[in-house]
Amino acid sequence: MSDPENPERTSGGLAGRIAGKAKEVAGSAIGNEEMAREGRLQQAAVDSDRDAQRERAEARQAEAAAELEDEKSRNEQERRALENEISAKDREAAAERDRIRTQSEAQEEAQRRETAAATEQRVQESAASADERRAASEFAKDAQDGAKLEQQARQAESRADAIDPQER
Repeated sequence: MSDPENPERTSGGLAGRIAGKAKEVAGSAIGNEEMAREGRLQQAAVDSDRDAQRERAEARQAEAAAELEDEKSRNEQERRALENEISAKDREAAAERDRIRTQSEAQEEAQRRETAAATEQRVQESAASADERRAASEFAKDAQDGAKLEQQARQAESRADAIDPQER
């Protein structure tokens, strides 16, 4: 995302997004497509990080809700057991099965959400990495093209000196 000869780190969030937009605008204004592309990549990375954080928060919230639901279920089971001492053993067994199933389902749901969030983050990181590799490849090609142009300019200058040595 940054110039390999000038490594820099910009924080995420609004500051990172603003810095990315500034690079994009500045690059477009001065005709530096590499800088503009870098700005767009930085903005995309900030958006990707924000989305991943939101998904992790949602997964944590779902897990907390499942734990709360599990706690409510256990409290209800205890109340029933005290009210119905005669059939307590039968009711406790049924309530325990319900609790285990509820907890298992809650854990499975939390795991599914965490897995989905992790998968999405890996996909976004992979896409960002591919964009970075593509940008690095384009940068290297641009550098090669620049070197070729410089060599052609030196050759043209040498030919001009050979034609009119006193001009130099």
